[in-house]
Amino acid sequence: MDYRVLKENDLFILTDKEGNIPAKEKTELGLYSQDTRFLSTYQLELEGIDLILLSSRADQNYVGTIRLTNTEVKNGDEIVLWRESLGVQRKRFIYNGVFYERITFENHNNFPLTLRPKLTVGADYNHMFVVRGYLGGKRGELQAPVVTKEGLVLGYQGSDSISRQTVIQVTPSPRFVSDQGELKLEVHVEPEREASINVVISPVVNEQVPELVPFEQALEALEASYGEWRKNSTKAVSDSELFNKVYERSLLDIRALLTDLGEGCFPVAGIPWYAVPFGRDSLITAIQLLSVNPDIAKGTLKTLAKYQGREVNAWRDEQPGKILHEIRFGEPANNHDIPHTPYYGTIDATPLFLVLAAEYYRWTGDRELMKELLPHLKAGIRWINEYGDRDQDGFVEYYQESSKGIANQGWKDSGDSVVHKNGELAKAPIALAEVQGYVYDAKMKLADVMDDLEEHELAAQLRQEAAALKQSFAERFWLEEEQFVAIALDVDKNKVESVTSNPGHCLWSNLLTEEQAAKVVKRLMEPDMFSGYGIRTMSTTSTRYNPMSYHDGSIWPHDNSLIVLGMKQLGYAREAMDVVQALLEAASHFEYHRLPELFCGYAREEEPYPVDYPVACSPQAWAAGTAFVMLQTMLGIQPDVPRGLIRFSPSLPPSINRLKVTDIRVGQGTLDVLLLKDEEGQVTLTVLKNETGLQVVMI
Repeated sequence: MDYRVLKENDLFILTDKEGNIPAKEKTELGLYSQDTRFLSTYQLELEGIDLILLSSRADQNYVGTIRLTNTEVKNGDEIVLWRESLGVQRKRFIYNGVFYERITFENHNNFPLTLRPKLTVGADYNHMFVVRGYLGGKRGELQAPVVTKEGLVLGYQGSDSISRQTVIQVTPSPRFVSDQGELKLEVHVEPEREASINVVISPVVNEQVPELVPFEQALEALEASYGEWRKNSTKAVSDSELFNKVYERSLLDIRALLTDLGEGCFPVAGIPWYAVPFGRDSLITAIQLLSVNPDIAKGTLKTLAKYQGREVNAWRDEQPGKILHEIRFGEPANNHDIPHTPYYGTIDATPLFLVLAAEYYRWTGDRELMKELLPHLKAGIRWINEYGDRDQDGFVEYYQESSKGIANQGWKDSGDSVVHKNGELAKAPIALAEVQGYVYDAKMKLADVMDDLEEHELAAQLRQEAAALKQSFAERFWLEEEQFVAIALDVDKNKVESVTSNPGHCLWSNLLTEEQAAKVVKRLMEPDMFSGYGIRTMSTTSTRYNPMSYHDGSIWPHDNSLIVLGMKQLGYAREAMDVVQALLEAASHFEYHRLPELFCGYAREEEPYPVDYPVACSPQAWAAGTAFVMLQTMLGIQPDVPRGLIRFSPSLPPSINRLKVTDIRVGQGTLDVLLLKDEEGQVTLTVLKNETGLQVVMI
């Protein structure tokens, strides 16, 4: 990555590798809160001394460490400061809505140094959509900077009648502060000693000033919260160092992406562009996390239920019962210049909400939450059957109503993602294959929940509707020539015949017939779909295939993860483990062993390493969640707490022979297991501890 990012709850900072937000370059870098850039310039310089980068790391996610040193300094022909004799360390983190940085100067000379650091700061208070060039809109007024004893206060009076400020405090106090954003200091460093300055930057909205605590205390509290996250999550250690690193990286990334809007923690989609609630992304990530930390599913369900659609509102693509696509905050949202308050233009979030609820119940047996969510579950079912299927043909379709909405409303939401075999774009209303799968899965699994809640009539209705959908899907979506499933039906109910990864999700939802599933698995593993590093979003034989595109030939880890879940559930363990192995090997080539949002779809034979997609989010929630699906498919775990059972069907990829998994949370307890592969490749699972009170069954 060419940037460094830190995030805690709503606040995140994006800088270059030197830790700066350069003053002279217009970039997306900045300090952001509530979709607003509270710092658009933040640059450290030393008077008379040029600094060069030694290292830049943010691998722990909650703390960033940058090391710099000096170039040679001359006075005429005389060297007055040898190169690399001054060390500069920048250590920073975010805690409780405040950015903290300690800048330490290390003098490796045998004489004292008097240094004159300068910090240049500035804030444009642009909205994220403005920063990215998507939006103009109304603007308020920048306020004159206010010089204080400790630094500077920048300000902005928004057109939404909200005042925003950025409070910069530096200790020791600067020797000079200008209203142009310059803070000049003087630091004396004895030989072989070090000296530090502390910087604290607080975004303030309507004079609500966050509480400040000492640097060490804040860092200790932050470290403790990460420790608590690890303690409450499933641990997995294998004989593969690569898997261990990918798993640990994903745990850290999910923790960094957690946000709480008052209903419990849930994951935002990704940094930097999507650090806000996203229905689909948060739901899929919570599904991926069930085997690691089911608490996140609860927070996600309650948060999305809170914002469930209540009215018909074309501007926001909203209908009663619909689950949101995205919430945006800040000036244009408050002024209603954008429909994201929330925006509901997604066809799959509502059935995925129902799937998550049913899966959470299977993992936890949390009957009280199901009772609490019952009105929301029923509203979601009504939305699927009424607004989701407007023409009552049995399939759920999307159609954009908002003038500033999204045209394609499945997970592949770019404008060219649903195309016919001849390259023509499909016209809406569009019924996506994978969405029918989500609907089928939701109805089948919710039927069991409804029976347990004494809603037997509704349960019977759901099973009947699911059976009818499965039959009609098999007839209407099958491509006889390709021996595959169409990505969608278009406005004229014609099949969209491009070969894509979308039908792979139908394996996970168990929508396909046994014969169709076998053929879909076979095709997904053919070279036109499987690159060697993962399954592509589109076949190389398709007219629109482009390995560098967003959705028409790239590889998305989360897409692969849902396909892998389906393969394993249906008995295709070898194929599932081959994809897991490919994704692990791909991860080994990315910084911090972090799977990105997506990467290019070039074949492994063409490129020795996965090729970066230039603006992929990293970390991305559902990309991080892929590691947890790897674990779940290795375990082959299928809990059913209401029925008192935990089923296992173990398998391991080629690079792993031993896997120990502890603190798996199921129901009211935990269990530990050990997977071992023998010389013939057979995998056995031994239960080391079972404190769940549930029966373990091997399948």
